[in-house]
Amino acid sequence: MTSIGIIGAGNIGSQVARAAARAGFDVVVSNSQGPATLAGLVADLGPRGQAGTVDDAAAADVVVVAVPLGSFADVPVEPLAGKIVIVTSNYNPGRDGHVATLDDGTGTVAGRLQAHLPASRVVKAFSHLSAADLTKDGSPAGTPDRRALAVAGDDAEAKKFVTDLYDRAGFDTVDIGGLADSWKIGMGQPAFVTRQNAEQLRENVARARR
Repeated sequence: MTSIGIIGAGNIGSQVARAAARAGFDVVVSNSQGPATLAGLVADLGPRGQAGTVDDAAAADVVVVAVPLGSFADVPVEPLAGKIVIVTSNYNPGRDGHVATLDDGTGTVAGRLQAHLPASRVVKAFSHLSAADLTKDGSPAGTPDRRALAVAGDDAEAKKFVTDLYDRAGFDTVDIGGLADSWKIGMGQPAFVTRQNAEQLRENVARARR
């Protein structure tokens, strides 16, 4: 069974951990405060979950980075080489400060993590819904008006993994392109934090403007 490591156990990181554990994956959660602070989350995860250090999470087969943009520099590089790395982070100037390449539209959050992890297969996912919705808004495949979530990345295998994880969590997938397209689901865009089926998500992505 593929293991999933979570670096950053805040709102969205903890919810991805819950969704992954429910989907049958072994999950290792970590944060900057240490494993002892994650006892409550680990209890929610059940037998599939455990707390560890960031290095423990980085040793998993697939790693989720769910930390603010300013903490990308602290994400370990060598342990993630060759691995699928899912980034959930969004650009929030009020929290992150202004970043010129994100302000002028020449860069993306996911692209910045890819530059930090040049040998990893970075994919953007789980970034445009309210955290609570991840474990309460899913439904079985084929359900009419099933909610859809977007994925963006340059690696086909990474996007296929996310597609399977989305489906197990109860969501359809819309592939919106490469990492350069990942801004289309960012804060302030029509697809951000909106309940939408696959057709509606495609329409909202098409309406995105930088």
